[in-house]
Amino acid sequence: MYDPSEPRICHIDMDSYFVSTEILRYPDLKGVAAVVGGGSQHQPKVMADGTRQYARLKDYVGRGVVTTSTYEARALGVFSGMGLMKSAKLAPEAVLLPTDFQRYKHYSVLFKNAVRSIAPTIQDVGIDEIYVDLNGIPDDVRTIAQSIKDAVREATEGLTCSIGLAQSKLVAKIASDLQKPNGLTIVPASAIPDIIWPLAVGKVNGIGPKASSKLNTLGIMTIGDLAKANPALLQETFGRTYSEWLLRAAHGIDRRPVTTERESKSMSRETTFDRDLHPKGDRERLGEIFTRLCIQVSEDLKRKGYVGRTVGIKLRFHDFQTVTRDYTVPEVSDDPVVIRRAATECLRRVKLDKRIRLLGVRVSTLERKDPAQMRAPRQTDLFDSV
Repeated sequence: MYDPSEPRICHIDMDSYFVSTEILRYPDLKGVAAVVGGGSQHQPKVMADGTRQYARLKDYVGRGVVTTSTYEARALGVFSGMGLMKSAKLAPEAVLLPTDFQRYKHYSVLFKNAVRSIAPTIQDVGIDEIYVDLNGIPDDVRTIAQSIKDAVREATEGLTCSIGLAQSKLVAKIASDLQKPNGLTIVPASAIPDIIWPLAVGKVNGIGPKASSKLNTLGIMTIGDLAKANPALLQETFGRTYSEWLLRAAHGIDRRPVTTERESKSMSRETTFDRDLHPKGDRERLGEIFTRLCIQVSEDLKRKGYVGRTVGIKLRFHDFQTVTRDYTVPEVSDDPVVIRRAATECLRRVKLDKRIRLLGVRVSTLERKDPAQMRAPRQTDLFDSV
């Protein structure tokens, strides 16, 4: 029976998605510590007796990172984004599988189409997660959620998802992570103090490691502590805008609707080098890569019909220290020359005294392009020195 007072904003997150799709094809890995992140050379080998021989994490040599890991590997300390060489020290016998993004995209389409067959108001936020608005569907939310889980499992040959239901997107996202895998967590507004407030502040999407550390320094460890914090103290530490958002978030207040068309917020390109590059010794190669990234971002903008005002760079050094810098141009643009010059301004504000592991370029503050207002690209030499 439809009850309009029920939480009807839904966040759906596929469980350990990439590696779960691999287990569909390699069912003998169910319950095994396994990591996705290798290259094509790590494809399992079929032996003469029909069994498979898998690559092991201990044998990996290179600069790759973990795309995802099974829950068994996570129990050993191996998580997404971790370097594979570092992961090998924690779980040397874990199976290493190559990434297969075509496969992941295929199952992503199946998963999302299954949800649309029941609840068509969907906001696509990633290959393995979506928000869904259940308002107007004539069933109680638990019944709808279970129908969605069943439909996803059937459409994807057995993949499971975890669902969080709340009255805001912010709380629904937190809730979807509370009973993984294959979970269903419903958090009405009245239950926020009991279910959400005991959690660490870092569980809120939008409170990153730096903000968490600052909050902890203030004695604010949980979301409940944040909800009861002194507004003046928060404003002194974080400024008015972010401190006000922090308090709203702690109370579960988030008025963002589920939007069916996702507007791009930024476009970026980045690359991790085969070996660490020195800012001086590898200056020419760095300059070429830097220019290529700017051109690629420009082409992405043009292809999708956007222009941007803020250009940023991302550098990761050999010791994994990561720095970012931004520069705002006077007029919105998709011109690679403008992007390259602005990115160079960003680069000048970084102390380049260590070898570089990763380089990225980003354009944000995007607007839909109006062709009548755009100038033709200037024919300027892009290969100026970094």
